[in-house]
Amino acid sequence: MAHGSDSDDSNYTKSPSPAGSRRGSSDNIKKVMRREKNRIAAQKSRMRQTQKADSLHLESENLEKENAALRKEVKKLKEEAKYLSSVLTTHEPLCTGLMKLMNGFFVSTGTDSTHE
Repeated sequence: MAHGSDSDDSNYTKSPSPAGSRRGSSDNIKKVMRREKNRIAAQKSRMRQTQKADSLHLESENLEKENAALRKEVKKLKEEAKYLSSVLTTHEPLCTGLMKLMNGFFVSTGTDSTHE
């Protein structure tokens, strides 16, 4: 036990109680029972605290994994957006040129007839 703990009764002296040893014995039993109850409560509290810390640690690990996966997906989507943008940039002049060519040969019907 920790230094200065109340669990070591050998260092304490009890003055005689006015009601005799019966009252002293009853007080001593109550004191022992109170200490035992407190010891159990402290043990349960430490156990709950440890379980909560373990739970938070697992949650932290899971969130870190999820975060890494999401960052990887963001990187992939950015690369895809860059690629699609370059495809569009390359295709745009062809499509515009084709539209000019088509407008020279066909009469517009009022609907947008761009090729796909």
